[in-house]
Amino acid sequence: MPSKEFLEQYPLYRKFICSVPDTTDELPKPRINMLCPRCDSEQTFRQTNEYHETLPYLNFPTKGRVFRAVFLCSHCDDYERHFFIAIDGHLKWLMKVGQHPSWEIQGDPNIEKLLGTHSGFYRKGLVCESQGYGIGAFGYYRRIVEEVIDELLSEISGLLSGDELTRFSSALDRTRATIVTQEKIELVKDLLPGILRPDGMNPLSVLHSSLSEGLHAESDDVCLEQAAIVRQILVYLVNQVAASKATSREFTDSMRRLMEKKSAK
Repeated sequence: MPSKEFLEQYPLYRKFICSVPDTTDELPKPRINMLCPRCDSEQTFRQTNEYHETLPYLNFPTKGRVFRAVFLCSHCDDYERHFFIAIDGHLKWLMKVGQHPSWEIQGDPNIEKLLGTHSGFYRKGLVCESQGYGIGAFGYYRRIVEEVIDELLSEISGLLSGDELTRFSSALDRTRATIVTQEKIELVKDLLPGILRPDGMNPLSVLHSSLSEGLHAESDDVCLEQAAIVRQILVYLVNQVAASKATSREFTDSMRRLMEKKSAK
């Protein structure tokens, strides 16, 4: 059913797998949080129209139909966002088939800083993803991983110390003996520090699995799902590594200033 995640995050033509109500009166109207250019900030939007607005009665069947959803900024009561949502004939998925303003293609600044000359691949991947071109998006994101994996793993080593660092460094040395990205990740994925394992999940293991599946003869839909996973893991790892290093520097600087003050007394 139309959800906050679907409306806020899904690009056009990407299937959102879910159980869809069979009549319009059961379709939800979630509030969403998106950018309002009028307010120049993230705001809450509420749906102002009804799904059955052009239909003869309230509980009209939803199978195989396209519905419009209009959302109004709750802060300025002026700026609107429009979505056109197609419902599967078997009620197993939703898909955006239109959106105004268009789905925002925004690069992550930390990712682009890390990628440097390769940031163009990231933007091209986002463009492909926004248009539902899963094969293209996966190809670009996979290329990025192949280009930056050595640097990313080196950055991760900076978050470790003691025996953990020794084991990771040893594995890192072995990664230099191969040019295959999946093999590099396989060597170090089980040594990932806890700070990069949200709820015990290992993003490097998931990344390894996604890359190992490859493109092969998969459909755009399948590749689109894998592309989103690869992108999300890249963004997560880069942001977490950057945040952890910044926190460590702040702590070290604070301790240094404190010790200097004590020494000056």
